[in-house]
Amino acid sequence: MTPVIWRTANAGDAEALAYLGAATFMATFAFDHPGQPMMEHLRQEHSAAYYAAALRDPATDILIGETPLGAPVGYAMITPPSHPALQQEDDIELKRIYLLGPWQGGGHGKDLLNLVFAVAEKHGAKRLLLSVYEKNARAIGFYERAGFAAIGETIFMVGPVPFRDLVYASNSV
Repeated sequence: MTPVIWRTANAGDAEALAYLGAATFMATFAFDHPGQPMMEHLRQEHSAAYYAAALRDPATDILIGETPLGAPVGYAMITPPSHPALQQEDDIELKRIYLLGPWQGGGHGKDLLNLVFAVAEKHGAKRLLLSVYEKNARAIGFYERAGFAAIGETIFMVGPVPFRDLVYASNSV
């Protein structure tokens, strides 16, 4: 398997993050997300402008992974928590963690998650929250093997279409 070099993303990575976000979102969710709402979601939530704004936000951390030749293959976005009914003081959220298919299953996801925990610890977080689509069995298994437990649910909108997400929390950071 091609190695992945992880680093903190910078302002020059917005376009790469947009391509990664759109590619991985479509590859993961096209099986049951309607086309036009998904395209609108990608235009809004996975644009270079969206990632440029996130990279300027001091409360957001983004890690990006590249092959030794510099091709982007994955990333994680860590933000303040967005689940007021479920969050506790000192929580932080793993807003996105995406890895292109050929780099899944070889330990790269675990490596990235360990880096995410290090970022959470740096922020003084006690728990890491995340939400995951209820039909994404592979991701759910990955999170549960990493020690996350379901603590509730939320609705994730893709355009006007609601999807049920499960909210998970780590036992500790």
